[in-house]
Parts: sequence; structure tokens; C-alpha cells
Amino acid sequence: MAADRVFAYGAAAGLLGDLLLGDPRRGHPVAAFGRAAAAVERVLWRDHRGAGAVHTAVCVGGAVALGGLAARCVRSSPAAAVALTAVATWAVVGGTSLAREARTIGRALEAGDVDAARERLPHLCGRDPQALDADGIARAVVESVAENTSDAVVGALVWGAVAGVPGLLGFRAVNTLDAMVGHKSPRHLRYGWASARLDDVAGWPGARLTAVLAALSGPDPLGAVRAWRADAAKHPSPNAGPVEASFAGALGVRLGGTLSYGGRVEHRPVLNGGGRAVAVSDIDRAVRLSRRVGWLALGAGAAARLVRKGRTS
Repeated sequence: MAADRVFAYGAAAGLLGDLLLGDPRRGHPVAAFGRAAAAVERVLWRDHRGAGAVHTAVCVGGAVALGGLAARCVRSSPAAAVALTAVATWAVVGGTSLAREARTIGRALEAGDVDAARERLPHLCGRDPQALDADGIARAVVESVAENTSDAVVGALVWGAVAGVPGLLGFRAVNTLDAMVGHKSPRHLRYGWASARLDDVAGWPGARLTAVLAALSGPDPLGAVRAWRADAAKHPSPNAGPVEASFAGALGVRLGGTLSYGGRVEHRPVLNGGGRAVAVSDIDRAVRLSRRVGWLALGAGAAARLVRKGRTS
């Protein structure tokens, strides 16, 4: 079986597995990687960019090498190759968990239970929940759904289409390391620099594809394009900017503004300033848009592999 069909069948099965099963409550492969990366950090940590670069190389290189070895072991069996791609895809994407957490918070807000929504918000993003009212929580959820559509679904599929199982595992390793050490805390300001920069590079194509697909499949394609062009560059993140702006325009809502992380207040530019304030009902709309974008990304990845095969044959 050709590699393009292995990816298409395996990634589709993996996305379907994520849809039906979600993440396991215990023993998730990404959690195992996180524990291994934390152990490496305990050995290597120095308040220096070089030490952080070594940490990044060891962890990401190990994930890519593991994926390459596994793919090599099954290359003589198309069925096994499809199964490996399916398992790898299921392990690295997180669309169902993203949707489940967002909708859980949405139901709490619909019931008027803001305290329950605040308690659940840290499962989805790193905002300070006590600093948010109901509207602020709803906005934070929509922003997180948008950003994590790229980080937890589309980015992995892009790199899976480019490099198969090593690409899937490598992207998730990069993204996980960024979440662990890429933030600007005193401990990780220098040590996490390499992980943060690598995440920016690895996430670049997936973020742009997410923004394009959100515009194509959202309720307001022209609004998504306008918001992307006008506001994406204002965002401090080079990858979250296009994604959140495109989602904001597609859904007709206003994102950005003042937020708080770890006791630190940030005043971010408003995205799609002509849109309305986020309502609780927009959480479910954002989740549905995220789902459409994920499946379209799979189709785009499979199509890209077919085109590449045609050009090289």
C-alpha cells in the first residue's frame, strides 16, 4: 500500500478513535512523555539557553526516533502501518477532550453556575479563573478552542502528512515541551527559550491551515478573512494570532482584550473589533467549527500527499 493511503486511512481511523474514545483517563502516551521530559529537565536544568536547547533536542529527537523505529518495523505490512498511524494519530490529537472540556464549562455557564465553570477552566487553559466573570470565561473558552484546534489537531495532522508517524510524534513532543517549559516564568525564561521558538516554527503551517479552514467552513468566510488580515499580526503569538482572529471573524464575535495568567495581567489587542461580545452559546458554535476544521485538515493532508506522489512519480 502506498504511503499516501497509509496516512489517509490511518489518520482517519485515529481521528475516528479520538471521536469515539477520547483520551484515556490513565496511561495516556502524552502524559508518559511529559513525565519523561520532566525527568530529563531535573537532570539538565541550568538557567541557560544552551541547557534548554539540549533538553529540547533530547526529548523531541527521542520522540521522532521512536516514531521512525516503529514505522520501520511495520513498513513491510500495510495493515500494520495503517494501524500504527491510527494509534499515533489517536495518541497525539485531542479534539474530543477539547470539545468535552469546552462544553462542560458551557453547560455550567448556561446553568448559572459560574463557580463550577471557574473550577473547570484550568482543565482547558491557563487563565486565572477567579479574575473572570461569566462573559470572560466564555471568551476564554472560545479563544482556547480556536488555539487548540491548531495545537491539538491540525498541527499534528500537517506534520503527519509531511513525515508520517515520526512527524505526528515529533509535533506533539514539541507542543508538549512548549506547554511545560516554554512560558516566561523565572525558571524557564532562558531554559525554555529553545522549546518556545521550536514550537513557533513547528506550529506555523498548522496555524495558517487552521485559519484558512476556519474561514472556508465558518458561518462568515469574508468576516474571517477580514479579521485575519486586520488583526492577526497584533497578537503576541505568531501562531495564535491568525487562528483566533479567523475564528473570531468566522463566528462574528470579539476576542482578545484584558486577561490574566498566573497573577500577571496582559492587555491584548482586540480581534475582530466590529464583532459582538462572546455569548455562552458561542462555545458550542466554536466546538462545531473546530470539528469541521479538523476533518478538513485530514482531507487537505491526504490530498497534499497525493499531489506530492503524482509529482514524484
